[in-house]
Amino acid sequence: KGRGSRSRTNLDRYGFPRGYLARQKFFFGFQTGDMVKAVVPRGKYQGVWFGEVACRKTGSFDIKGKDGKRIAQGINYRYVQVIQRFDGYAYGKGVAELA
Repeated sequence: KGRGSRSRTNLDRYGFPRGYLARQKFFFGFQTGDMVKAVVPRGKYQGVWFGEVACRKTGSFDIKGKDGKRIAQGINYRYVQVIQRFDGYAYGKGVAELA
């Protein structure tokens, strides 16, 4: 699947790694960077969310919007479905125009 040993961790302001490389690449069928739709039935982030997923081993995912900021945090993997798998290209969600 690629990108196996590349440094995939956040850095602090001094350039040192913050955290560590996860030992697996897929969590509950998801990979960080997948475009997803989350339908959250209740709680602080109730509603429908579209964006890029940041996966955790615990199954509690974050969803990032177009600007890269987290728009929903701690969403359980059961509420998330994949729209587009992360394959290295930069995809975006835009507004469709009628011709």
